[in-house]
Amino acid sequence: MNFTNGTDPDLAYHILTELGDAMFYKELIMKVIETKNKPIQSLPAAISEVYTLINMDSRFRHVGKGMWKLTEWLPQDTKSASSGSSASGGKGKNNTQRRMKLLEDIQESAN
Repeated sequence: MNFTNGTDPDLAYHILTELGDAMFYKELIMKVIETKNKPIQSLPAAISEVYTLINMDSRFRHVGKGMWKLTEWLPQDTKSASSGSSASGGKGKNNTQRRMKLLEDIQESAN
């Protein structure tokens, strides 16, 4: 199947579906970038862009230690618990801080 014209999150979804398991964020993002085979002026910017798109897409869930998997693979109670975390005692702020730290780590490691 040709995914070079699809969106980055659609390609990441396909990659994870084919693998059938969680994947380290940088490996997933680099696979998306390689598969798209489009010219890149700045690798850190490209990594950051793909990471942001995946992070905002509800089909993906960060499951710790830089690993991402598809939300549909999680048990139903895990999905609702993590999606409602911002309403439960300030956990949303911690989640946002964690994601910002992850993004900083991505940008630093790409340099």
